[in-house]
Amino acid sequence: MSRVLLVEDDDHLAEGLAYNLRNTGYEVETAASGEAALQATERRAFDLMLLDVMLPGIDGLEVVRRLRKAGNRKPVLMITARNRADDAIAGLDAGADDYITKPFDLDEVLARIRGALRREVWARSDPEGDEPATLAYGPWTVDFAAFLATAEDGRQQPLTATEAAMLRLFARRPGEVISRETFLREVWGRTGEIETRTVDNFVRKLRRALEPDPARPRHIVSVRAAGYKFVP
Repeated sequence: MSRVLLVEDDDHLAEGLAYNLRNTGYEVETAASGEAALQATERRAFDLMLLDVMLPGIDGLEVVRRLRKAGNRKPVLMITARNRADDAIAGLDAGADDYITKPFDLDEVLARIRGALRREVWARSDPEGDEPATLAYGPWTVDFAAFLATAEDGRQQPLTATEAAMLRLFARRPGEVISRETFLREVWGRTGEIETRTVDNFVRKLRRALEPDPARPRHIVSVRAAGYKFVP
């Protein structure tokens, strides 16, 4: 049974979400503030965190930053208002694996949770039985099991499960144009219900972290009206 930490200061929303998550088969603990969320992660391990951006005291963005700085790589799904697109991008930059916008449908939340848990397993695994555990390109070596990219000069860049899963897909198909729809299907396990802008946001973050010049990428290349191509 997967253990979920739900961090939401709206008591009514938290109660309803926790009830439905438990009925679906998850073990759920709730927290109403960023401070309480961080304390909960110190007491016990969670398989996934569902984290609202707007919280009293320490906000959700700072919570995920502190988790990542402490080495916690478990999936974090940010909850943000639909009219605050900048929060979604800031959440990804802070280290979140995905984001959900309010108002949301329960089935959408459950699908995102299943997808995040599946991505973590898929990114670490060798689904074909003959894939390397690492990917080397440019100055970087990506360790899929550790969710970590290490540069030749010793710099290290931690990765989320989603970022690692995207890089694994690139590694499996070097030089091939991969559409946004393919990323949504293979990495998120979904079809057109998620906006393709989600893929663009994650590519943007990978470029900022791993490209020498993110404005002129050499390895994760855009192909107009088609998708992205990985050039090792």
